[in-house]
Amino acid sequence: MTSAAEIQVPAIRLQLPSGRELYAFGFDGKHVGTFAAVSRIRRGPNGELGGYQRPEVLSHIAEIRNYLETADAMIPNAVVIAFDRPLAFEADSAATPVVGQAYSVAGRLRIPWDPSLPEEDKPGFVVDGQQRLAAIRDSRVESFPIFAVVFVAQDVREQKEQFILVNSTKPLPKGLIYELLPDTQVLLPTLLRRRQFPALLADRLNRDPDSPLKGMIHTPTSPDGVIKDNSILRFLENSLSDGVLYRCRTESESVEPNERILETVKHFWRAVRHVFADAWALPPKKSRLLHGAGVVSLGFLMDAMADRHRGSQVVAEEAFGADLQPLRQVCRWTEGYWDFGPGQQRRWNEIQNTSKDIQLLANFLLVQYRGLVWGRMTDGQRSAGSPLPAPLR
Repeated sequence: MTSAAEIQVPAIRLQLPSGRELYAFGFDGKHVGTFAAVSRIRRGPNGELGGYQRPEVLSHIAEIRNYLETADAMIPNAVVIAFDRPLAFEADSAATPVVGQAYSVAGRLRIPWDPSLPEEDKPGFVVDGQQRLAAIRDSRVESFPIFAVVFVAQDVREQKEQFILVNSTKPLPKGLIYELLPDTQVLLPTLLRRRQFPALLADRLNRDPDSPLKGMIHTPTSPDGVIKDNSILRFLENSLSDGVLYRCRTESESVEPNERILETVKHFWRAVRHVFADAWALPPKKSRLLHGAGVVSLGFLMDAMADRHRGSQVVAEEAFGADLQPLRQVCRWTEGYWDFGPGQQRRWNEIQNTSKDIQLLANFLLVQYRGLVWGRMTDGQRSAGSPLPAPLR
């Protein structure tokens, strides 16, 4: 330590092909918190997303802590820390270069350090390793050395991106990753890339003041939501693949595609809320309307209804409502038995969030819609619309 404002540690600098630099050094895990904070995921007063780390998993921390208090404990994997300001590195001129490894240099790294700073003002932020550091912090050992790999982040977005990339292959809550995806620009693994746009739409549906689903989608920052985020993502992905939302996104219109998609979805769910008011906003144990099977099945119904009104740029809430109204007599969201045909009566709460039950419920809704709505139209009305889709297979 050279002053009250910095710490010097022996370190290795790794030069990347991009010109960026990584630094690795050993440090007492008990004191990492003096210069690095954990950025907890949260929502600001205006709904903006802040932070990116999940809450501490106490059971996991306890297991690590118990291990650390044994005689032979070691943690061979490094924690990852991002700094929000440049770091000074002095190469060791006496170090002998290793042939073929000019990218690796030994020296001393100067880290900004002020223990009096509040968490949000500390220069470093833990990107990976918060559970390990919490276990070291709480363990009954005097000190515990650990490796740290650090880099200078260009902004908070890059910290989030590195957090997603580091944790996407580990058992991390998917909901946390999905909530961070909309604000990410880095090249992601294929699965996450496919979910990035639906995650952006789901985030808007959960936060827009005019959304009927505002605050109803369960995420790390919206824990009281009754709809599982994965159910909404599947609902959106299916329609974006080959339904009405696909057309909203690809057809050339004066309305910006994202807004047209959101307007369509909001109109549909407002109509659902109105027609099935008695089953709305109830948890899945009390209603299958916003249960995973109900949400995904209703997505196929939304596509069918939008096909019938294909002449409209955006299907109106009233049109969705008029098409949903006849289905009240056959839907059993909160009580009674679904009549799926001879020998296929199912109690309302026996519908599960499985592919088989989703297909069963979706086909039932499509067939009933065909009979109750399409079947009652005149020939002229039918010819003006698009044919209804066949049941799912």
